[in-house]
Amino acid sequence: MLLIGGTTASGKSELALRFAEATGALVVNADAQQLYRDLPLLSARPRPPELTRAAHRLYGFLPPDIATSAGSWLSWLQPVVAEAETSGRPLCLVGGTGLYMKALLEGLAPVPAIPADIRHRLRAERLDTGELFARLRERDPTMAARLRPTDRQRILRALEVVEATGHSLAVFQERTRPPFRLGGPLLGIALVPPRALLRERIARRFARMLEEGALEEVRALAEARPDLDTLPIARLHGCRELLRVLRGEWTLDDASRRTILATGQYAKRQATFFRTQLAGFRILTACGEELSGFIEELQRELLDPRSRRAALAGASWEPGESPGGFRSLSASG
Repeated sequence: MLLIGGTTASGKSELALRFAEATGALVVNADAQQLYRDLPLLSARPRPPELTRAAHRLYGFLPPDIATSAGSWLSWLQPVVAEAETSGRPLCLVGGTGLYMKALLEGLAPVPAIPADIRHRLRAERLDTGELFARLRERDPTMAARLRPTDRQRILRALEVVEATGHSLAVFQERTRPPFRLGGPLLGIALVPPRALLRERIARRFARMLEEGALEEVRALAEARPDLDTLPIARLHGCRELLRVLRGEWTLDDASRRTILATGQYAKRQATFFRTQLAGFRILTACGEELSGFIEELQRELLDPRSRRAALAGASWEPGESPGGFRSLSASG
């Protein structure tokens, strides 16, 4: 199994496609934003021509009002792993949600199921994020200290857990269960291009999204779901910003500037996560399109375990270097 993580707009999907074309691998989504059925432009989902180049799984199936979680993603992944084992095909997991990959390799906290009435009540109150965070500080100061005051979905999750169980989510996180069982070799890489280059790529990509109809797809979903700004899908970068354009509150330039800034801040957090939370991953300071000559190395490292060489966790690679020397990962249990 090959895991390709890294920042948004780093060319992960292109590298995954090239690997799949060379090996027959299934390309499996590990990005929370691309699970959703709606807003394919804004979520940067693979386009129809790309979907014809390789078999894809776990893309574009989730309704807009369903929240994602690492636990749900693992449950959706399990039959895909079984499919690959039955067919003898490699798997290439690709996406920027590092928590999914960490859960796959290290396991999850055993949080009980949250009753639907608690979940619905918290959302029906329609409190703004600041009010939710204030409630969390009162009910669960431990989790409030761990979360950003603007992270609405994780604040809601922490509130759900403490209201349903009477215990902090932190208590359950300390009882991590054994990791997902996997067989065969595992390799992990993360694409983390230089910041200046990444900012340019983020800006160009959002401009292209707008040219291709991102505002119109947000308008169509908002007409179908007037409560769009309260739904989990609204976390997609640019969704709430474009909603404000549609309401006449911002200009399109305002929305573009703020979306590009927020996406860049998110990319910085992603880079930090992959560098610090997934120590077995090899950090490549390049974009996926620059790594076409890297496919043979990936094949050799993944499909011929005898060729693996030891490497320091977190080592970096830049164009012009030999990219050899992965640290192999293991998932025990």
